[in-house]
Amino acid sequence: MTTYNFEQIMAQTRQLAADYRMATGQSLPVTIELARFDAVTLLKLKELKDADSEAILIEDGVEKIVQIKGRVIFPGGKSRQRVGQLNLKAEWDYTILVIYNDHYQPDAIFSASREVIEQALDDSPNNKRGSMTVAKFKAIGEQVWPTDTASD
Repeated sequence: MTTYNFEQIMAQTRQLAADYRMATGQSLPVTIELARFDAVTLLKLKELKDADSEAILIEDGVEKIVQIKGRVIFPGGKSRQRVGQLNLKAEWDYTILVIYNDHYQPDAIFSASREVIEQALDDSPNNKRGSMTVAKFKAIGEQVWPTDTASD
């Protein structure tokens, strides 16, 4: 059985995604896997093996389910970038948004509780799909991982 070094694989994935973007102008669909890896690693979450984009946060001794999202912010990109659809039918307590620079390195991680997110979505009556802009998520959320450890 082969043993994998996931830190090395993710570093290679970041480089490949950045190189691909530079060469083609297109993005590889790797952001959610990177976001899941980075959220679990940087925030010391407990990974759920059978869930695509969820993990467990221990808060005051209580397990909380976390929905994980990721977004790469490219220079000169759209100003109203959106967070992927928030699954309001699933069971979760918080959503974590990992924001990446154009080298697919994490710049910041924001967290927002389900209650805060649902209220923000309720305040936007035209929002039928459970999504919001990155700027809105940052405004209603709390930064839980600083940018000072991100590399260029």
